[in-house]
Amino acid sequence: MVPKPDWVRIRVHACGVCHSDSMAVEGQWPGLKYPLVPGHEIAGVIDELGSAVTTWKKGQRVGVGWYGGHCGVCIACRRGDLINCHIGKITGFTHDGGYAEYMVTPAQALAAIPDGVSDEDAAPLMCAGVTTFNALRHAGALPGDLVAIEAIGGLGHLGVQFANKFGYRTVAIARGQEAKELALKLGAHAYIDSDATDPAKELQKMGGAKAILSTVPSGKAMTSVFDGLGDNGKLMVIGASAEPIEVSPAQLIKSMRSIQGWAAGVAADSEDTLRFSELTGVRPMIEKYPLEQAQQAYDRMMSGHARFRVVLTM
Repeated sequence: MVPKPDWVRIRVHACGVCHSDSMAVEGQWPGLKYPLVPGHEIAGVIDELGSAVTTWKKGQRVGVGWYGGHCGVCIACRRGDLINCHIGKITGFTHDGGYAEYMVTPAQALAAIPDGVSDEDAAPLMCAGVTTFNALRHAGALPGDLVAIEAIGGLGHLGVQFANKFGYRTVAIARGQEAKELALKLGAHAYIDSDATDPAKELQKMGGAKAILSTVPSGKAMTSVFDGLGDNGKLMVIGASAEPIEVSPAQLIKSMRSIQGWAAGVAADSEDTLRFSELTGVRPMIEKYPLEQAQQAYDRMMSGHARFRVVLTM
């Protein structure tokens, strides 16, 4: 497994097990070529450098996420919009991922891991972390603004932490009272039980949200919170679902509200996420499994009972 000139080989120390991996495992992603190793939340050290790689060092701690490199020639790349590269590489989909002791990856995809973040914590931050961090910082909210996080799961438990550390007036939304104690412990200033009350009305009582980060994979749930947005409020969608969000033109026009989907981010965004997490103490809640129990780890993640991220350790 010798890397190509502009690729590197990584000795994997930890790899997160993500719901998105199921699209590779179950053949739901177009153009997959098997055999294929899944996994796109990777932390490890550089084991070998390709002949053209000059900015990284052997033994350096690095992470790799969903973003697996860009082509550099499509219109998105020419405009500097690398995450939307039209023929971009995706770790664990277009090339082998991190459910392994070693992997090779384009040097473009590497993010430096700071000393204060462990491999086991860094791995989920390479996908769940950068997705929530990046979406929140591009949502248009300022410190002191009301920001809601919908669902306290693998994405949401990080979203609450980041929102609090960004200085937002953070509101957690989830079903039932079971998640309330955890949400407040993670940094939420208020909690809304969507089973007991209308979350949109409750947000309006608080003045209307500048942003709502929806991490739940349900178009119906996203629809239910949209009217909780205030003036120029934005619904940031990161929970993947094929179910439509049902919002009328009148709802959008009222208070000039909007909806935006958000993908994870490029390697530089991952580095921002890792450095911010090191500085502020944001960490994922994880369950660890050895690589030899990858199937059990995958099944645990797919069951929906993990609290909240599953990580393979090597």
